[in-house]
Amino acid sequence: METGTDAGADVGLDGKVRRSARAGRSWLRATVILFPILCLAMALVHVFLLFLHVAPANTVSKRYSPLINAWVYPLFEQNWRLFAPDPESVNRQILVRTAHTGSDGSTRVSSWFDLTAVDTAAVEHQPFPSHTAQNMLRRAWAGYVDSHGGDDTAHTERARMMRTYLSNIAADRVAAHTGGPFEFIQLRVVTLPIAASGSAAAADDDRSRTPVENRRLPWWKVSGHAQ
Repeated sequence: METGTDAGADVGLDGKVRRSARAGRSWLRATVILFPILCLAMALVHVFLLFLHVAPANTVSKRYSPLINAWVYPLFEQNWRLFAPDPESVNRQILVRTAHTGSDGSTRVSSWFDLTAVDTAAVEHQPFPSHTAQNMLRRAWAGYVDSHGGDDTAHTERARMMRTYLSNIAADRVAAHTGGPFEFIQLRVVTLPIAASGSAAAADDDRSRTPVENRRLPWWKVSGHAQ
């Protein structure tokens, strides 16, 4: 037989459980209502910032240029090449090598690793190749050249950002494929002309393989790859 104290304790416990259940349902309803609103708000902000990026320069875009660039680059860059394509006239081969300083103070430099060949292998014979394999490395290099030109010294915040973006891509990929610790990387970009179609191209095949540029970038220090 239950005493009055035990019955009161059960009633109090049931009340707490019901209140907790009601609070949980309230939070769930609030989440269900607020999540689509937050997604819609983020989508509107995203579209608005992209609009300011591609629109002609105006008072708003000039005033908030750092914020717009921080949001757009390097993942959401927009241009008009979808409607007016500018086909490539050269092929670029991007290679990377690493350097590791041992405990005895000696430095070991690896051989060159072809990042472009890895992307090409991932695209060939693939009915649905990934955007990463097709464009990430290529667009990172294009962004680096646009922000640096022929000078490998970063003079602007965007140039420093693109240098970091390119070095992170190269470091992550070489670490995934070769393994081993390293603290520095160096990139080399070999530019080869694309031969014209026709019999003349076959006759000039050897000449078409001659690099028009062989650019070697400085050594960059990277983090997170030393063991």
